[in-house]
This record gives sequence, structure tokens and C-alpha cells, in this order.
Amino acid sequence: MRQHGGVNAWRGCARPLTPTPLPLSGCAGGGEGKARMPDIFHFTAPAHWRTLDFIADMHLKPQEPRTFAAWQQYLLTTPADAVFLLGDVFEAWVGDDCTLPRSFERRCQAVLRAASKRCALFFMAGNRDFLIGKKFLARAHMQPLPDPTALHFGGRRWLLSHGDALCTDDARYQQFRAQVRAPEWQAAFLARPLAERLATAQHMRQASEAEHAGRGYAQIDETLAAQWLRAADAETLIHGHTHQPGAYEMGEGLWRVVVSDWHITDSARRLDVLRLTADGLHRIVPDGV
Repeated sequence: MRQHGGVNAWRGCARPLTPTPLPLSGCAGGGEGKARMPDIFHFTAPAHWRTLDFIADMHLKPQEPRTFAAWQQYLLTTPADAVFLLGDVFEAWVGDDCTLPRSFERRCQAVLRAASKRCALFFMAGNRDFLIGKKFLARAHMQPLPDPTALHFGGRRWLLSHGDALCTDDARYQQFRAQVRAPEWQAAFLARPLAERLATAQHMRQASEAEHAGRGYAQIDETLAAQWLRAADAETLIHGHTHQPGAYEMGEGLWRVVVSDWHITDSARRLDVLRLTADGLHRIVPDGV
């Protein structure tokens, strides 16, 4: 695996991540996957779309108002025809009933609803906000996307994923993921009082932060990622989750491009957007943010 263009190399410019179009791969198989091959949903972009944006891992929370303000400014000013939010938009989501009047979640809903008047919004669940449901999506005017989704745009296919399902070396997390994505578990959890769910989410966040501090984020299984790409007849995987923005060449003409996380504090400023046009993928910093 070779990495091309770390986050600093791409920041503030419109340099293509894939300089020249690559021919579609006709290969099948390749490597032994550690997980079941998922069903791949196919979505064809309308012919009039010219600009598509991809963002992920904002981890929005009231404790980081600058990150929220930058996200709000970006959504209300982007020239994109569509914005694809590829998971972990929120630091935590414990059910659509958390959007109480004057709550932080209600403010985020209002931003999304306003942005939807300018461009189409698509949401793919992450490991923090997988409990976002139909009610919130409808109120925010976002359309759900399964993970993974093959996006047809510009005569090519681009495979979209949050990315956590590809971190197969973290067996404990994959077991947890399978448990909490089960409808029975979700129904039981959502039946609990809101205060209890909020407390549980806080405990889980603290445990996650302690684990990441000790060993960092999990890594993508590139053998499995390549299998997904071949199954989708695509060459480029766009994903988040790992907080390691960059373009990674996996061999045989296959790439994975990692979306930047968003984090704005006194000591950090990360908020890149991946933008797809007829010229390919570019990493940009939103204007005015």
C-alpha cells in the first residue's frame, strides 16, 4: 500500500486525487475476506449534477461550537448539487426523540433542513449515529444510503462506505457492531427512557476515547476493500472512520480515499471536504470557514 498526499499536502488546493481516469477493472475475487460480502446498493446521480461533496466524522457535539459553526457555514454555502454525509455526523445519537426544543440536535436538524433547500442531502450511518431513524431523516430532509453504495457519476462508479465494517482486525468491535445493528437490540435500547440512553452513550464515548488514546484507530482491511471494489465494478473507495485522510493506492488500479474528520479547537483545525466533479476527486477547505 502506498499513501499519496497526506492531509497537509492536499489542504487548501484543488489537486486531483486520481490524476487520470483509470479503466474499469474486470477482475473478480482476490484474497480471502474475513467478513461476508455485503449487498451493494447502486445509485445513479442525475445527469444535471456537476459537483458532489463528501464529508464524514464531524462528531458534532455542543462542546465544540466552532466545529458546528464551520459545518453550518459549509452546508449553507457549498456550491455542490449534493452532499453525502458518510457517517459519524454526530458524536452520539440515542434516538430521534433526542431532538427536543432548544436542544443541540434540534439546531443541527434546522441546519440540515435549510441546506436541503439548496442541494440534495444523503446520509450513511456511522458507528456513532447508526440509530438515526426515519423520523429524523424526514425532518432533516436527508435521504438514507445503505453501506456500501456504488455511486454512478461521470461515467464511473465510486464505492461509498463509512468504513467501520472494513476494520476486520478489530474482532471485538465487529462483534459489537453486529449486536447493535440488529433490529431486536435497537428496539430494546430505544424503548429505554431517554435519560438512561444518554447516560449509556456518555459511558460508551468515554470508553471509546480511552481505547483510541491507547492504540489509535483501527485499520482498513485492504484485501476486503479490494473485494468490495471488484464486486461493485469500481476502482475508488471513498470512506471515513479511520481519521487518516489521504489517498491510498492498493494495487491493481484500486484506490481508497479517506475523508477527513472535522475538529476545530484552539489546538486543532481539520475540516476538509472531498469534492467530485468531471475532473475527478479534489480535497478542499470550504470557502469562508
